[in-house]
Amino acid sequence: MAETSFDIVVVGGGPGGYVAAIRSAQLGMRTAVVEREHLGGICLNWGCIPTKALLRSSEINHLLHNLDAYGFSAKDVCFDVAKMVARSRKVAGQLSKGVQHLLKKNKVDLFDGAGRIDGPGKVAVEKDGKAVAALAAKHIILATGARARTLPGLEPDGERIWTYKEAMVPDALPKSLLVVGSGAIGIEFASFYNDLGAEVTVVEVLDRVLPVEDAEISALAHKAFEKQGMTLHVGSTVKALDKTKAGVTATIAKGDGKTDKLSVDRVVLAVGITGNVENIGLDGTKVTVENGHVVVDEWMRTGEPGVYAIGDLAGPPWLAHKASHEGVLCVERIAGVGDAHPLDISAVPGCTYCRPQVASIGLTEQAAKDAGHEVRVGRFPFLGNGKAIALGEPEGLVKTVFDARTGALLGAHMIGAEVTELIQGFAVAKTLETTELDLMRTIFPHPTLSEMMHESVLDAFGRVIHM
Repeated sequence: MAETSFDIVVVGGGPGGYVAAIRSAQLGMRTAVVEREHLGGICLNWGCIPTKALLRSSEINHLLHNLDAYGFSAKDVCFDVAKMVARSRKVAGQLSKGVQHLLKKNKVDLFDGAGRIDGPGKVAVEKDGKAVAALAAKHIILATGARARTLPGLEPDGERIWTYKEAMVPDALPKSLLVVGSGAIGIEFASFYNDLGAEVTVVEVLDRVLPVEDAEISALAHKAFEKQGMTLHVGSTVKALDKTKAGVTATIAKGDGKTDKLSVDRVVLAVGITGNVENIGLDGTKVTVENGHVVVDEWMRTGEPGVYAIGDLAGPPWLAHKASHEGVLCVERIAGVGDAHPLDISAVPGCTYCRPQVASIGLTEQAAKDAGHEVRVGRFPFLGNGKAIALGEPEGLVKTVFDARTGALLGAHMIGAEVTELIQGFAVAKTLETTELDLMRTIFPHPTLSEMMHESVLDAFGRVIHM
């Protein structure tokens, strides 16, 4: 098979891979993308985007059953799960086609198949066991993403014990559901099914739900979820899942030392992810794999010259926007762009689209203290914000953490309506190395939810107005 030469070959067309390819083409390099399944990757096809479409449906269901608070009434409100799923899949399909258009527009060559390193500077592409193409490139970027992690004895079967994929395309609404893991993926599914009326139980091995978030935010989320009817077991583990004729019986070792049995219709496993490091040609290279992820330096370089890894494959945080940013910085470093810079993990915002939403950036209060900072902490509740009250969303909190000596913004943590949109304001502030004075002097529009960001900063320095 004749070999086709490129400047850069990207293996994987997810949010890291396709963005890296487009940026590469913009910089004048001949570029190829190899994708074995769906352009846009897990995020666009089975993660970020379709789950948000589903969560929008469950949010509407919640509103329709609480119309009286807004002066409306409706009878016989019902929903169709199949139509919700169909809409979600349509949204994903539309955006996947959009990615294909963008690659074509930027003159990026696309190869349909599975790519693997086939020697220094070489990538072999196969489809259904047959050779599709032989590619050569000075630079190979691995962006193969990750998949759901499983635990011994808790393996999914796709019917009663689900991963995120099955949880996104239910053929009917389960009456009861157990979610194992309370990170972003687990809590989003718990929120979706709970808002549709399922009886939801969540089991988390650590001592609080949403364990990567600030402890104060986690506590508020816990309280909100229980108020909505969820059952939460923290500091607990699922020891066994036994399939029955009716569903699944889970053995739960609880934090108080007791062991309970719980029978549910379905189980969703959300216990983390592991990188797709298999079958991509790493054997015989100097690429190092640790804990299921490829080891890279600050420029996304692996131990093998000319081979890079980005996104979920390269480790946490497992976020699409982090993958896209890594793709750009990797390509710009290759191209010698003067202002290319390594990723600052503390400047990566995280968002969880449950109800209420949760968003954060930077250090938690405890992490800031553990790092040796003397901190000043500001808080402002949604209950003190006119827009939040007008929206009928009075529950939530905006929290900011500053270095008391320098005034540097160390972290921001939010829970409440639309905080996944608000967090970007603090992301810009961190990127610009904004101090408390810059934020306090900024004029925030009224009436908006964003005013709470201002008030939280003011509160950290004893200048809060509306509390």
